[in-house]
Amino acid sequence: MSAADHPVFRWSVEQRLAFVDRRLYWDGKINRSDLSDYFSISTPQASADLSTYDSAAPGNMVYDPRAKAYLATKDFQPRTEPSARQYMAQLQMLADDVLHENESWLGWVPPFGVVPRVRRRLESQKLQCILMAIRTNRALEIQYQSMNSTEPSTRWIVPHALGFDGYRWHVRAWCHRREKFLDFVLARVQSILGSRPEQVAENEDHAWQRTTILRLGPNPRLPDAQRQAVCLDFGMQNSVVEIEVRLSLVYYFVKQLLMDVAEHLPAERVQVVLLNTEEVNEALKAVGEAAIGA
Repeated sequence: MSAADHPVFRWSVEQRLAFVDRRLYWDGKINRSDLSDYFSISTPQASADLSTYDSAAPGNMVYDPRAKAYLATKDFQPRTEPSARQYMAQLQMLADDVLHENESWLGWVPPFGVVPRVRRRLESQKLQCILMAIRTNRALEIQYQSMNSTEPSTRWIVPHALGFDGYRWHVRAWCHRREKFLDFVLARVQSILGSRPEQVAENEDHAWQRTTILRLGPNPRLPDAQRQAVCLDFGMQNSVVEIEVRLSLVYYFVKQLLMDVAEHLPAERVQVVLLNTEEVNEALKAVGEAAIGA
């Protein structure tokens, strides 16, 4: 049955049916308490939901009285496309203490380990002020410690977006002091001193608004077998994968994969290289961003 053939249910019911679908796909079983505990619904409602799922996806599950659970059948066909990325994201959030196990839609959690992240400082009150400024078109006077100054500086910024470089969050904003759009690392905002109404022409932040395509390939210095492994790892077709990136984030992307220092490191450390450096640098130059290494 295609997605277009699915009967239409209320949003709350559809969420519970999706939960049943995921549990059957990933765990191979589900019972009423799984539904009632996760959604805080009554046992009769959980029974009704399982009955609704059975009608909407006939042949997907069968009740096993010994296991006291519904088991996925060998002919199970998920109602929605399963996502390995979503599954791994749940594990990542558990590892980061963003979710507790009873808040995750996972049932059985496999043994897993995650390289711990060095957590960047994030303060809820400052983030709230920045979000309010973005939402209501206000400028903020901030005290900011940059990497290029020995002392914190005070400046007015007009934020319009948030960005993540793979390790830390920053706010994209017009800087009155530098008279250009810049990235300000949230953890380096020491204090917010004031605010005033001001709307930024965010469409003029061309580095944020425009994107470019990065064409990545396996490092040619790697042996054939390792290049093939890299192609599999990154899902490359014909030894190429294309990634669309905002021009303002190209620097972070290249740095994260060590492509900016590739010539100084062993090939095993830099598994992918940028195949269209000249084209990307032309796009960066057009919006006033610094070019990446050739």
